[in-house]
Amino acid sequence: MRDSRIALILTIGVLGMLGLAFASKPLYDTFCRVTGFGGTTRTAEAAPTQVLEREIGVRFDANVANAPLMFKPLQMELPIKLGEHGLAFYEVTNTSAQDVSVIASYNVTPHKAGRFFNKLECFCFVERTIAAGDTKKLPVVFFIDPALDETRNLDDVRTITLSYTFFQTDAFPGAAKSASLD
Repeated sequence: MRDSRIALILTIGVLGMLGLAFASKPLYDTFCRVTGFGGTTRTAEAAPTQVLEREIGVRFDANVANAPLMFKPLQMELPIKLGEHGLAFYEVTNTSAQDVSVIASYNVTPHKAGRFFNKLECFCFVERTIAAGDTKKLPVVFFIDPALDETRNLDDVRTITLSYTFFQTDAFPGAAKSASLD
């Protein structure tokens, strides 16, 4: 009887840990989206109707990891008022003789401003195939939530950096193929 109870408790413990392991990524992603932790921005359906006079400089950064790409922002910095729409472009060129499947991720610094940086349109987290030698311009439409102005620990934020990194997905075994980037 006692051995059965111990076996049951251990089985429940192992199954609970296994369940938490599978749930950890979605739970962490949700936590980051809600809190802005780690510079995670939010995706918005519409920009706010209120535009404040406070202006913040948005800097743009482009990086490439393990991919034969040239990737750069077409503007280095854009001043934007809180609540105002911003439009920026990045340019990506496949420098190889073969099509390349890639995916972009992003972050915002300072991290504490991440939850106030909202994207209306973005090229991130979608696997794309860029044809050999092809160059594409990629738009990002965004705004900074006016609520940033009401948050005391963000009074010192004068500049926000939006940083994208492209990764080659077909370099990883078992990566799914995707449609071309148009």
